[in-house]
Amino acid sequence: MNYKNPISSSELGTLWLTYQEKTLILRVLEYFIAKADDQQAINIMGGLWQELHYYVQKIETILKNEGAAIPKGFTNEDVNLEAPKLYDNGFDIMFIRILKEVSMGMYTINMNMAYRDDVMAIFEGLTAITQKIYKLSTLYLLEKGILSLPPNVTIPKTTEFIKSKDYLKGFKLFSDKRSLNDIELGYLHHGIETNNIGMQLITGFAQCAEDDEVKQYFVKGKELAKKQIKEYEQILLESDVQFSATSGSTVTASTIAPFSQKLMMFCVYLLNSFGIVGGSFGAVFSLRNDVILKTSLFAKDIFFYANDGIKIMIKNGWLEEPPQMEDRPRLIKGKNK
Repeated sequence: MNYKNPISSSELGTLWLTYQEKTLILRVLEYFIAKADDQQAINIMGGLWQELHYYVQKIETILKNEGAAIPKGFTNEDVNLEAPKLYDNGFDIMFIRILKEVSMGMYTINMNMAYRDDVMAIFEGLTAITQKIYKLSTLYLLEKGILSLPPNVTIPKTTEFIKSKDYLKGFKLFSDKRSLNDIELGYLHHGIETNNIGMQLITGFAQCAEDDEVKQYFVKGKELAKKQIKEYEQILLESDVQFSATSGSTVTASTIAPFSQKLMMFCVYLLNSFGIVGGSFGAVFSLRNDVILKTSLFAKDIFFYANDGIKIMIKNGWLEEPPQMEDRPRLIKGKNK
């Protein structure tokens, strides 16, 4: 089918970013599949690999038809299938589940910037795959006892309206803080869960990073994740909510990198972006001031941490440049010389 309209800037940009993310996930899946010893996990990851590979090829076809360069993305050079196991005990599916959370958010934004049928079809298809794999991963992790459920709460029997501005208080020194509402409780649970997985991931990255600056960057990220877990758990304890999250993994003693430093840095970059968006979501829908303050401060910390990572990637030539508009002022200036 021929399309009268050329691909738009927003579509080109979102396809480029999707290509980066999907080729990264393909490489991660290849390593996890090679090291997995659970057939059910292999089936989930193998099915995801097949479906994502199909859409990577679809993106390549659209770009070729438009005469656009195919991004380098992440190739076989970025994965070492001979590397020993770096993670154990279901981390593969736990991490895939987190990546699918990232993908769901990305596809919503990307669909909002798509105008052509073929581009919209890609994001529709990827959305369906993501929702399916997220569900399969969640059920698998619950069955294996790896994933912790949010705390149980009392079921409300009546509806109420907020009657006082005191509902917002949360960081007054000598006043009682109100109980967490279920929205805040859910966000805090999710924050602990995702940071727990992030801490395990980045600990493994730190163990096998070759460059000292990259290694220290990962160590800094591990400490940032630990700080968020500690702060969120403290808020829960103050409301007499005990939270116990399984790690989802034990990091092995291996120091041999399964992935290139370029891939590991970009992976953390993706998760940082997700963390900033997630922090903003938590701040917007929380109604207790101390929770809003904590999530806002963490979003700031993640932003600056992510910025440091971008500088390291640029310094080492690991950050592929997205498609961009022509630099008209430079072209005009050059013509007059």
